[in-house]
Amino acid sequence: MNNLISITTNAADQIKRILSQASDGMDSVIVGIDKSGCSGYSYKLDLGKSSNLQNYEIIKMNGVTVFIDPKATMFLVGSIMDYQTDKLSSRFVFENPNEKSTCGCGESFNI
Repeated sequence: MNNLISITTNAADQIKRILSQASDGMDSVIVGIDKSGCSGYSYKLDLGKSSNLQNYEIIKMNGVTVFIDPKATMFLVGSIMDYQTDKLSSRFVFENPNEKSTCGCGESFNI
């Protein structure tokens, strides 16, 4: 599923920086969803070894490889993964057309 999510250039650049400092063998990022937060779900990012990840959707965009946890696929269809920096923080953010609402702090969402 090639159009599952899009990865912005900013997100790809940050993923490259993270992977350049990662432990040996860690060559990709895994995107998943956890049941948590006051709205129900939150995004989860982990480092992974692509050779260990089977049955994951693979997104290759802007020079990076991102694996999508199979349990998260239906929650992420059509999303855009970005990396944003402001005066107080920097973090990965998702523009997800499936979200119905988010909590006040923006850490969790409802579908």
